[in-house]
Amino acid sequence: MSRIGKKPIEIPSGVEVKIEGNVFIAKGPKGTESVTFKDEVKVSVADNHVIVETNSDDRKTGALHGLFRTLIANAITGVSKGFEKKLEIVGVGYRANMEGSNLNMALGYSHPVIIVPPAGITLSVEANTKITVQGSNKQAVGDVAAFIRSKRPPEVYKGKGVKYEGEYIRRKAGKAGKK
Repeated sequence: MSRIGKKPIEIPSGVEVKIEGNVFIAKGPKGTESVTFKDEVKVSVADNHVIVETNSDDRKTGALHGLFRTLIANAITGVSKGFEKKLEIVGVGYRANMEGSNLNMALGYSHPVIIVPPAGITLSVEANTKITVQGSNKQAVGDVAAFIRSKRPPEVYKGKGVKYEGEYIRRKAGKAGKK
């Protein structure tokens, strides 16, 4: 049985939860999220807590137990607080700005890189080099942040590119030169 799955999930104030068949729905100030869970897992709501239980003790069901408990906890956190990822742009002439809701980046290419955020995701730029990705779905926030980073990943010689805030870039020595 999953140790993570055993923990009950507290429902914060301002969040409504509903279970319709095999779909868990959380509604809060940041939006609505839903999680579809499998038949091996039973989800119930009791006195301001969501409880996830299994109907067998085999290995696969234990893994699903922890998985769906975490997905439901992330849905509740997303609609109450939301999720965010921060990115930094490093390099001379590399910068970003907002054009309406779209992100426009100059990353050393001959053309600007324009990112159109999907529904439910908000992008913002501070000081031309710091990008913030916000939303209620943890997976979507991570996917958009990874997509932005993929447009110019940091290179190992000078560290130029788009990186996550706090990410450590392992540097390589350049050419040794003639002696």
